[in-house]
Amino acid sequence: MIPFPCRLVAPAVALIALVALPAPAALAAPDQASIMMDDDQLLYRTDNARGRALTKMKGLGVDAVRVTVLWRVVAEGADPTAREIRRERTDRARARARRQKARFDPDDPKTYPTRNWDRYDNLVKDASRMGIRVLFDVTGPGPRWAHRNAPPSQRSNQATFKPYPTRFRDFVEAVGKRYSGGYRDENAGRGPLPRVNLWSIWNEPNQAGWLSPQFERRQGQLVPASPALYRRLFHAGRQALESTGHGGDPILIGETAPLGSNSRGARTAMRPGLFLRELVCVAQNGTRYGGADAARRDCDDFARRGPLRATGYAHHPYTRRGAPTRAPRNADDLTIANSAALGTLLDTLSAQSAGALPSGLPLFYTEFGYESNPPDPLNGIPVARQADYNQVGEFLAYTDPRVKAMTQFLLRDVAPVRRFKKGSKPYWFTFQSGLFYRSGRAKPAAFAYSFPFIAFKQGPGQVGFWGQLRFRPDGSPDVAVIQTRPNAQTPWAQLGPEIATNPRGFFTASSPAPSPTAEYRAVYVDPVTLKVANASLATKP
Repeated sequence: MIPFPCRLVAPAVALIALVALPAPAALAAPDQASIMMDDDQLLYRTDNARGRALTKMKGLGVDAVRVTVLWRVVAEGADPTAREIRRERTDRARARARRQKARFDPDDPKTYPTRNWDRYDNLVKDASRMGIRVLFDVTGPGPRWAHRNAPPSQRSNQATFKPYPTRFRDFVEAVGKRYSGGYRDENAGRGPLPRVNLWSIWNEPNQAGWLSPQFERRQGQLVPASPALYRRLFHAGRQALESTGHGGDPILIGETAPLGSNSRGARTAMRPGLFLRELVCVAQNGTRYGGADAARRDCDDFARRGPLRATGYAHHPYTRRGAPTRAPRNADDLTIANSAALGTLLDTLSAQSAGALPSGLPLFYTEFGYESNPPDPLNGIPVARQADYNQVGEFLAYTDPRVKAMTQFLLRDVAPVRRFKKGSKPYWFTFQSGLFYRSGRAKPAAFAYSFPFIAFKQGPGQVGFWGQLRFRPDGSPDVAVIQTRPNAQTPWAQLGPEIATNPRGFFTASSPAPSPTAEYRAVYVDPVTLKVANASLATKP
């Protein structure tokens, strides 16, 4: 399937000349998988909307989808409180709620309301039919009974305050059992549900919107609190997956947000570098915490539960609106611009913590993207720049051999929050990082995602190229052709020989620059018709 014929290619010329790019490393990531995340389209719309989204993703070349399995959503109405039962409007509804409460077993998926699973069941079935893998990020916030009671000073954090690890373990067990490959759906013909075999535990634990408190006063000192909370949640989630037959599946740790603050409070975003050091109980100077400092951070978790046995590290290397090559000012912030530091930090902490975290962990970038203007004038960047920055981010990930996957967030823009004043910051609280507008019209980023291509200066008079025929099926014996022209008024001409792609569709090349003002594009020529069937956006180095 050719999702974007040549005649539809957007006319925008890429702005990659605005940023400096490295040459591809000798050991790059040629098997890097393409993941997409869009919970709004895949989980919270109609069956038809989900089907259209998956079909579009498949046509773009997506290998897998990342999905948030939200504890609060799955457990809605599973264990109603006495007050909730009393508030039901009819005797029949109250009796039904009492029966639900009596039957509920938190580690047994069949005791949850069946409708709560339907959105996930239908997704994994549709994705399986289309040959798309599913990455389940099992995460809180959970229902009210999943969290400890917050003190009055932290009532605003109640929704994310100190989840019970044992109750999270029960929930992950229920998810693991249901998607083990042998569980039969309670409806839709009672057929077996497809197995899910790619997992991640919790989302952005260094953000108070997902886990709190971030910092807490303990034994007279203000110390990071969320790393210890997450450590126990990961242990619990890992144990649950092992007990349900998923111990051999890839299980990712982290899912960290890229940026934080110098402030220290219950709701302060924690920088990922600090979060990681505290997660494995290593101080800023590289030594392991001991004595009272270790006690404040619950570092005895490792003596009781052992190391954090992850098979990969998940991270969200956003730069907000900044160029993907602009490094953050604080070394503890980790964006795509300094992403090579993430692997180094993980290995260093593994050594400093005596193996509390495995060394050599592969990296999975499980969220990335840029919001565009239009539609969002407050947070977005111009649509042509969005396409360019997305491609540069992909290229930077490709140059790191540890990166096994790159994730685009989102497929389609999300509607603004219309109860707020139009154009205000709350109105634009939702994300507009889609490849498509809400109307379904493609942005330049959609063309760039289907067929990413960049040109960059590789030395005096030399230009390098990188791209991917993402829209082509994996394993296809394809070739890409690079074309050039001195200006937009002249026709395209082939530059150099055809370039064979690898099984993921990636290709690299270099050539003497034909002229200082030349622009370039890559094309895919249909082997039957011998005509250009698809073309990248044009670019200049």
